[in-house]
Amino acid sequence: MLFILLRQFDADPVGVIITLAVVVASLLAAVTFHEFSHAVAALRLGDDTAHRLGRVTLNPMRHLDPMGSMMILFAGFGWGKPVPVNGAVLRPDPRSGTAIVAAAGPVSNILLAAALAVPLSIGLLGEGHRTFTFFHGNLSDLPGYVVISIISWNILLAVFNILPIAPLDGFKVAVGLLPRNASNVFAKTERFGPIILIVLIAVGLFTNISILWTVIGPVVNALEAILLSGYAV
Repeated sequence: MLFILLRQFDADPVGVIITLAVVVASLLAAVTFHEFSHAVAALRLGDDTAHRLGRVTLNPMRHLDPMGSMMILFAGFGWGKPVPVNGAVLRPDPRSGTAIVAAAGPVSNILLAAALAVPLSIGLLGEGHRTFTFFHGNLSDLPGYVVISIISWNILLAVFNILPIAPLDGFKVAVGLLPRNASNVFAKTERFGPIILIVLIAVGLFTNISILWTVIGPVVNALEAILLSGYAV
């Protein structure tokens, strides 16, 4: 994504700078709220590990993972700094509690996107696009553009993280929700998760085939269409 923006710098430097600034701000908001929600959920369910480490905060510097942030900029997929969780003390039980804490991140991103879609749908913000694109409008369109960007990145982060591949949230959700025997078998795939994820991302970076986007793209597009259905372009 970053390379695509930079290729347009000579033609529209102002547009590139605005787009890049909005993308960075949107990522900060999405990742911070995502990890903050993990920490809050863990605290509510009886684990104060993240709280003691200062993770129950909306300060983005507490939640950013350098590699995860770079991957989002370059590949369009990434992650924040994992929130430490002591599953043994979670309510109602370790398996269910861990699944709830894991699900809290993606769910919070969808809820934030839904909340931000309201002012667009009722016409409080200016014209723009239903999906996030390169900024080439008037500065009067910037507020709506920023909100669309935050909505889009929150949806993308949520859908990507719900994939059942370790270390993404979806893996822990699946381990917590599957029947005990199936969960134990599935949990053994955890060590292969990062390798699978790296391969999938690398294929998208170095070829014209994005397996990840093929999987999550329809869900991302459907959620954007639902949340922004009342937004008049």
